[in-house]
Amino acid sequence: MSYTALARKWRPKKFAELVGQEHVRRALVNALETGRVHHAFLFTGTRGVGKTTIARILAKCLNCETGVTAEPCGECSSCREIDAGRFIDLLEVDAASRTKVDDTRELLDNVQYAPTRGRYKVYLVDEVHMLSMHSFNALLKTLEEPPPHVKFLLATTDPQKLPATVLSRCLQFNLKRLPVGQIAEHLRQILEKEGIPCEAAGVRLIAQAADGSMRDGLSLLDQLIAFGGGKAGEAEARAMLGTISRDHVVRLVEALGAMDVTELARRARALEEWAPDYAQVLDELAALLVRVAMKQAVGDFEGDELYPPELLERLGQVLAPEDVQLFYQTAIIGRRDLALAPDPRTGFEMTLLRMIAFRPGSEASQARAPGASGGRASPAVAVGAAAVPPGVVPVATSGEQRGLAPGAGPAIPGQDAVAGSWASLVSQLELSGLARQLASNCVFIGRQGAVVRLALDPRNKLVRTAAQEDKLAQALSRHFGESVRLEFETAAPGVETPAQVEQRATQQELDSARRALEADPGVQGLRERFGATLLPETVRPVK
Repeated sequence: MSYTALARKWRPKKFAELVGQEHVRRALVNALETGRVHHAFLFTGTRGVGKTTIARILAKCLNCETGVTAEPCGECSSCREIDAGRFIDLLEVDAASRTKVDDTRELLDNVQYAPTRGRYKVYLVDEVHMLSMHSFNALLKTLEEPPPHVKFLLATTDPQKLPATVLSRCLQFNLKRLPVGQIAEHLRQILEKEGIPCEAAGVRLIAQAADGSMRDGLSLLDQLIAFGGGKAGEAEARAMLGTISRDHVVRLVEALGAMDVTELARRARALEEWAPDYAQVLDELAALLVRVAMKQAVGDFEGDELYPPELLERLGQVLAPEDVQLFYQTAIIGRRDLALAPDPRTGFEMTLLRMIAFRPGSEASQARAPGASGGRASPAVAVGAAAVPPGVVPVATSGEQRGLAPGAGPAIPGQDAVAGSWASLVSQLELSGLARQLASNCVFIGRQGAVVRLALDPRNKLVRTAAQEDKLAQALSRHFGESVRLEFETAAPGVETPAQVEQRATQQELDSARRALEADPGVQGLRERFGATLLPETVRPVK
């Protein structure tokens, strides 16, 4: 008994069965219903997105015995013969094998004759870009003014190779690559109708490997069913496609989040026994990081069959948003440079190490920073030199603090210096992104024992999150050499934070630069002689 491939068995036979390509379906249906059917159509797009399928459905609509309709009956002899590929008035031509001008002239010799059985004689030319220039020239006149009983349906994957004279004579429809979710859903429906057991993750992997082509997806599904012995499971799909288990990728991300170089190297070495394609591993890693970033940015992001929202939520708490962006960028650059590495495994491992080495605030990057030394300066030396910024709330002396807090631990030496140079201290902390924004928009109130009290500018309260508080507390703990805990309150009106001090200083520099430029003799001369106008917003101070 012969077996019919899924791509042929489940090929759409009417517009309602098409998957995707709504923009093409709508235009053709409206044209058929209103009787405004052009004589030449050009369908473009990558392989397996439905160019020839749509052309055959259109030919069926034009020659159905019930009349020209957007819904062919599928039962008449014309519809059945078109589906079987033996309708005498549908001439399918493979331009890749008939490129010569003599072939085109032979084909066009019969254009003038009326159709034998159908209403229209339909020429379906596949891969039309393969025709020679002489063939195009022979086709042009007929394509522009064909007999009323002839329709041309052209299909190509490379429309750039078609002459502009041909393009101008056709209605052009660009078929889109199909989304992964749409391919996966269609494959699941086919498996249900075929009665074949499947796993959602396995179908999703096949849909991703199809790369936007439904025909490729169905061909891969056929291969997976044969490989899996009659089922479409995730393990079988990964083995057939040569991809590694998603658990390995998750563990790599967890090791990156923990900044555990030893565990990261161990996980990377463990992949060797699976002989993976390291480019695909980096693709999987980048894809997971994208999902984590989406979960961090959009709280109700549902994930997909491969990575559920619970997993993304857990990884989003382990990784900072700025780290996710850095790891993603490093992964895609590492994948690009993989071919330049001594071998793929070396390039993969170096990419993972680069993620940690380039991470802001990491030990590796701090060791290379200008002026960095092996040990940290003592807090009193590091922050004692700066003056108190204007508007900072003064802190009580050590004796006053002991009087205000009886029974509390002894005052910390150098505390007044910390309060007076909070801006200087913030610039020395190992902070970046939102954590630095949080520190810059606070005012130091005081420190008693392990508690550091800060006043937050209420206009920037959104930067205060649990994750950023934890980063700031860790940075202060490393600076002071002991664990500290943060307490926040709302800053009083008129209190100036380091961010506001910096903004005010920048504005003063800008105002000074504008005044200096306005007073410049050369500028005044240009104004007097030519009526020149100085645009204040374009002035920038010279650093």
